Amino acid sequence: MFDLPDDEILPLSKEHVFWTWSAQAKVNPIPVKRAKGVYFWDVEDKRYLDFNSMTMCVNIGHGDERVIKAMQEQAAELPYAAPGMTTKIRAVASKAVVDVTPQGKLSKILFTLGGADANENAIKLARGCTKRHKILARYRSYHGASAGAMAATGDPRRVAWEPNLMTGVVHFLDPYRYRSTFHRSNPDISEAEFTRDYLDHLEEIILYEGPDSIAGVLMESVTGTNGIIIPPEGYMQGVRALCDKYGIVMIADEVMSGFGRTGKWFAIEHWNVVPDIMTMAKGLTSAYAPLGAVAMKPEIAAAFDEHAFESGLTYTSHPISLAAAVANISVMREDKIVEHAAAMGPVLKRMLSDLGEAHPSVGEVRNIGLFGILELVKDRKTKEPMAPWNSSSLEMNSLKKYCLDHGLFLYTHWHTVLIIPPLVITEEQLKEGMDVLEQALAITDKAAKD
Repeated sequence: MFDLPDDEILPLSKEHVFWTWSAQAKVNPIPVKRAKGVYFWDVEDKRYLDFNSMTMCVNIGHGDERVIKAMQEQAAELPYAAPGMTTKIRAVASKAVVDVTPQGKLSKILFTLGGADANENAIKLARGCTKRHKILARYRSYHGASAGAMAATGDPRRVAWEPNLMTGVVHFLDPYRYRSTFHRSNPDISEAEFTRDYLDHLEEIILYEGPDSIAGVLMESVTGTNGIIIPPEGYMQGVRALCDKYGIVMIADEVMSGFGRTGKWFAIEHWNVVPDIMTMAKGLTSAYAPLGAVAMKPEIAAAFDEHAFESGLTYTSHPISLAAAVANISVMREDKIVEHAAAMGPVLKRMLSDLGEAHPSVGEVRNIGLFGILELVKDRKTKEPMAPWNSSSLEMNSLKKYCLDHGLFLYTHWHTVLIIPPLVITEEQLKEGMDVLEQALAITDKAAKD
C-alpha cells in the first residue's frame, strides 16, 4: 500500500516523528513490520515475544482476522457519523459494553477516544452530578496525559507539568503492603487490620477536605504501571461504603485492568463491588482501533436530563472503532479469553514465585490473572530498590537490553518488571519468556545482597 523500503522506516521516522515520553535525541524505536498472536517482528524479521501486549492493550493478541474484517466491513458501509447522530453500530456497541459491566448495572455509555479522555469525562460527570469540585485519587496511580487526567495521576509524571494542570485534586496513599508507610515496624499485621488502617486514612482525608466538597474518588481497581498493587480483601468494599456514606461518586479506572486482564471482565468484580462510574480503553478494542468509554449508573446520567452535559468529542462513537469493540468482545466470548486469563493466573503465579525463590534480586512478586510484576531490590531485608524512585539504573537498563536482545519485549518501571502479555498466551509461551527473564535476572543478582 505504501511504497517505502523497510530499511527507510527507521531513518524517516527519526527525521519527522515527535516522540512521546522521550528525549527526542535519544529515541531508538523498534521498527515493527508485522504481528500475530503473542509475537511481533521487526523489519529484519527478528521475532519478539510480546510480554507487554504492546502498551498493555492487545488483550486478544495480534492480527485477529475477525476484528479486522469487522472494521473493514464497517469502513465500507459507514466510516463516520457526527456525534449527535446515531448508527446501528453505536446502538449495538453501547449494549455490548453494558452487558459486560459489573452486574450490568452501568447502563449508560459515553464513548471517548482513549483512557485519558475517559477519565477526564468521568471527572466532569462526577462534578456535574454532585455540584462539588474535589477529586480524591491515589499517589501510586496513572490516569492519562491530558491536563485533568494528569492532575489526577499521583506518580511523578504529574510533577513535570505542575502547576499548569486541573485544580481540585487531593491524593491519598495506596494500600501497598510490601512498602506500607504505616506498618514498617509491624509488617505482620493481619490483612483485616491493614485494610482498616488504609480505609481510616482515606476517611480522615475525606473529613479534613470536607465531604461536601468532594465529587469523586478515582482509583485504578488494580494499580497498573505503579506496581500492580492488588487491594486487600475488604478495601474496595470499604471505599464503596465511604462513598455511599458521604455522597461521593466512586470512579473505577479499568483502562489497564479491564477486559479480562485479571481473570474477570473487570478487576473490580473480584470484590463484588459496583462503582458509580467506570472508565475503560485499551482492551476495549484490544487496540485494533482507538476507543475509550465511560460507563455509568443511570442516576449519574439522569443528572443531565434537564440540562446539557457541556462536553463532547468530534470522534465520539467512531463507527470503525465501535466495530472493533463489538468484534473484540465477541472474540473474547467465543474464545473464552477471560476464562483463559483466569486459568493462567495460577500458572503465572507459580512461575513468578519460582523466579523469586531462585534470585536474590527479587524482593516480591505479585499477580492477579495475567497482570504480574517483579519488584527488584538490592537488599531483601531493607527492600532497597534496584533503581531509585522515579529513575532507572545500570542494572535495570542492562536487564531490559538483555531481554530485547533475546527477543523478549517487556516493560520495566523504575525497579520493577511488569508481565502483561496478550491474554491468549499459552503456558509454553509464558515459559519461553520466563526463561529469558531468568537469564536476565543474573544481571540484577550481581547487585543484590544475598
